[in-house]
Amino acid sequence: MSRLRDDGAVIHPDCEITDCEFGAFTEVGRGSRLAHVAMAEYSYCDRLCDLANAEIGKFANIASLVRVGATDHPLDRASLHHFLYRSASYWADAGDDEAWFARRRARVARIGHDTWIGHAAQVKPGVTIGHGAVVAAGAVVTRDVAPYMIVAGVPASPLRARLGPDLAARMIALAWWDWDHARLRAALGDFRTLTPEAFLDRYEQQ
Repeated sequence: MSRLRDDGAVIHPDCEITDCEFGAFTEVGRGSRLAHVAMAEYSYCDRLCDLANAEIGKFANIASLVRVGATDHPLDRASLHHFLYRSASYWADAGDDEAWFARRRARVARIGHDTWIGHAAQVKPGVTIGHGAVVAAGAVVTRDVAPYMIVAGVPASPLRARLGPDLAARMIALAWWDWDHARLRAALGDFRTLTPEAFLDRYEQQ
């Protein structure tokens, strides 16, 4: 793993990056394609990811071959093909359908803080993944996922809670993901060794 930077992203070779913002200590794996993505501090995607029109929170863990915000095709027209909206690529006298692209951009997928999106999973446009949630490998997420819920399958459905409702609410209220870099370092040993409940008990009063 590369040494990460406190002033932006480490972007590995063969990536395509279009109109993206990156927080400190972020990373984009080799061969990934990102367009119109805001990736907050400490988040990363592994190799060969395809992320579009997405807001990614802090400490998000995105495995290889994940697709977020996959573009769609028109189902209510005479053809599905992108010659309808990428028209300038086919005819010199035809412009692209900018309204179609604007509608795509407006359907933002949102990935919460401290989330894990498993290998080859998909998160559809407009879906929100709550803080602390887990998406299993190969899942296709078509609707919002509650905080600290683990989902799996096609389409994805709840498997079990990662933390119970009380602990999840306490963790969200603690919002450790907003701590500064020095405080995270000071708490590293507790992150490694304490249970979620013990961690909360220690830090809620600080």
